[in-house]
Amino acid sequence: MKPILSFPPLAGMTYPKLEEADWVRIVPAPEQVASLPESERESVRVLMTSATRGCSAELAATLPNLGFVVSQGAGSDKIDIPALEKRGVRVRCVGEALTDDVADLAMTLTIMLCRDLVRADAFARNGDWQNGRFEVGDSPVGMTIGIGGLSGRIGQAIAARASASKMKIAGLKRSSNEGLGATLYDGWEALAAASDVLVLAVPGTPDLKNIIGVNELAALGPRGRLINVGRGNLVDTEALIAALENKTIAGAALDVLDSEPVIPPRLAALPNVILTPHIGGQTWGQRSRGARIAEDEVLAFLATTTH
Repeated sequence: MKPILSFPPLAGMTYPKLEEADWVRIVPAPEQVASLPESERESVRVLMTSATRGCSAELAATLPNLGFVVSQGAGSDKIDIPALEKRGVRVRCVGEALTDDVADLAMTLTIMLCRDLVRADAFARNGDWQNGRFEVGDSPVGMTIGIGGLSGRIGQAIAARASASKMKIAGLKRSSNEGLGATLYDGWEALAAASDVLVLAVPGTPDLKNIIGVNELAALGPRGRLINVGRGNLVDTEALIAALENKTIAGAALDVLDSEPVIPPRLAALPNVILTPHIGGQTWGQRSRGARIAEDEVLAFLATTTH
């Protein structure tokens, strides 16, 4: 019997040591686990999942000897962590594998907005360059970048990149943000008012739903820009669309949306928004790093248990 149950690995993620030991049983989807023979389910000590497949309490209940759930990414929205912890099941997400890639995207989107690079590309391609120069862009140098999630891994990686671009760093007045060399502000509205660029790099927990709404967007102002590489539910999408249409803010760049993968037509039609399809950590490098971390974690867990 095999101690590891896994859903099909994401492209670019391989587990040579686990495969050599022949410890892995792959099932196509979570809903098919319950139909496995009872003896096979009882032998499972480790579940290897992903952010999109997760691990519900119902799924875990079909694996009576489950001791470890490892997710091949950062997202834990679909993993019932309280239920698993109540059973004594350890949960590990390999979020550190995507830190630098998400931070790179956040800074790329910042520069793309400031320099209006999407329109600049079209200007060069469609022949407009032959009739004159493209309009002058904004320089990030000297701008204040407010980072929601400043003390987190991704927040700190964004701050390092922003500092290299000679931007000033701002964050929320939190004990975790003290001593990080940033100017701190009390609340999201105050942080938005102080920021030329406001970056969201926090999880989409229920207490953070729609933290950016009408008031915060008004505070960001007509020269302000919003970047979201966190979760779509952090932003009131209707309020954001109105702010972009009315030029309440200068622009937005969104890697995540609360309606993804569906894009509201009004949002898609706007020239002052950049949209990417939730690709913050979607690189071959991240997949390789994440697989190595996950494999090492599983091997270490199994080394302390019988199988």
